[in-house]
Amino acid sequence: MATLPGFSLARRLRAGETVYTGWCPLGSPVVAETLAREGFNTVTLDQQHGLWDTAATVTGIAAVRSGGAAAVVRIPLGAFAVASRVLDLGAEGIVAPMINTAADARTFVAAAKFPPLGERSWGPQRAMALAGITDAKTYLRDANENIVTLAMIETKTAMDNLDAIAATPGIDVLFVGPSDLSIALSNAAELDPHSAAVDAALDKIIAAANKAGKIVGLYCANAQRAVASAKRGIRFLAVGSDLSFLRAGTAAELKVLKG
Repeated sequence: MATLPGFSLARRLRAGETVYTGWCPLGSPVVAETLAREGFNTVTLDQQHGLWDTAATVTGIAAVRSGGAAAVVRIPLGAFAVASRVLDLGAEGIVAPMINTAADARTFVAAAKFPPLGERSWGPQRAMALAGITDAKTYLRDANENIVTLAMIETKTAMDNLDAIAATPGIDVLFVGPSDLSIALSNAAELDPHSAAVDAALDKIIAAANKAGKIVGLYCANAQRAVASAKRGIRFLAVGSDLSFLRAGTAAELKVLKG
């Protein structure tokens, strides 16, 4: 594949690297930039459950890029038009929630990839500017291989359709939402992203991804879970969140102050 100037996420994944992404629900471009500057080579802005509106996302993507990292955006449920929009704004990857069927996967790909693989319409002027790309034909030629699509697996229906989702052309990563998956697998009897049922499901997801030549991703509550998951061959790992980092840092300082 040809790597577009200013793009790094797809290259890292295709090279076999394990990518740890900072996760940002707070809606603060400065916080997202800080995670990039502190060493996360990828930072994910969470529009689904976070506070990112369009204006903040525009600034946040640029801030992450200025910090030297790839920007990924988790779009709201079913908001595939937003996928195309944030790619035009310079995101390198899209996390799409609740991809439950091959039809969902195809709809996602249609919004995120240019023809002939998808149906994304043209308008990436901001993305090109941020990456320093001056030749539109170069962007069009290489964008599909440099944009990473992460289909979230987090329901029983998705588990039943794993092979079909994984085999969908244009889907790059099966990204596991372990909290929602734990709720689904227990019929809402528990919320435990580290449950035995979730771990068993992860084995099935890894097998389906390996069969299709795709990558597995996972949201992890902390670095310990991320490191352990990397040893299982999971290569796109969200680590905690900006909010959890803030709480942990504040708690540590207050513990000292209180003696």
